[in-house]
Amino acid sequence: MSGSNTQVLFESQDHKYIWLGADEVEEKGVIRTNQYLIIHKGKGILLDPGGLHLFSRVVSAVSQHISLDNIEAIFYSHQDPDVSSGIALWLGICNARIYISQLWTRFLPHFGLFDSERIISLSEEKLNLDLGGYAFKVIPSHFMHSVGCYSLFDPLSSILFTGDIGAADMAYDGNTLFADNFEAHKGSLVGFHKRYMNSRKVCARWVSMVRPLEPTLIAPQHGPLFRKDSLRSFLTWLENLECGTDLLDTFYGRN
Repeated sequence: MSGSNTQVLFESQDHKYIWLGADEVEEKGVIRTNQYLIIHKGKGILLDPGGLHLFSRVVSAVSQHISLDNIEAIFYSHQDPDVSSGIALWLGICNARIYISQLWTRFLPHFGLFDSERIISLSEEKLNLDLGGYAFKVIPSHFMHSVGCYSLFDPLSSILFTGDIGAADMAYDGNTLFADNFEAHKGSLVGFHKRYMNSRKVCARWVSMVRPLEPTLIAPQHGPLFRKDSLRSFLTWLENLECGTDLLDTFYGRN
């Protein structure tokens, strides 16, 4: 499977945050997914490295920036197959620890993972994730869209990885890494968020947790990234969005 160039989103002397590219040719019916790599003092963490069909491309992209031997952690925002079905392949080529919600650890054997000693389960009582002594902030994102969802904030780069929050249902055309015109982009967000996010209350709760962090970039697992005015517009839109259980009559029909 072919791949496009990666792009460094943030870089300092000891820290780098990298978008790992996209397929040059989209497969019909397969949604675009984003994978990210953070390197801190030569050690790496992968964010939602993806499913089986992306494995070879993502490995190639990661290898441009770091030795696979130096991948120490893999963070899964939730359990969907487009996020985590390649987990057994990744553990076969690196010695990383796996961070995932404790609600989903018992499902991992269905993806071929049987080595539970390398899994670190996340819960409200245990939200620690560090890389070589550098601490990330793990943010509960439950019901957005699944129970056991987590976002990950990187304080050095101020980049917030959000998993499916901010996901856009659109093809990748090579020129849409950033959604800088939010009003034009909003139509790609509405259908997914109204159906998959649980409720306006849940969305507003999440926004109230992440806004004080003052992220400079929001990096979702699907679709373009948000920055500057578009980022602020997205948060305002999301905290006021009627979705999920707010729209039961829409989804089930009125009696």
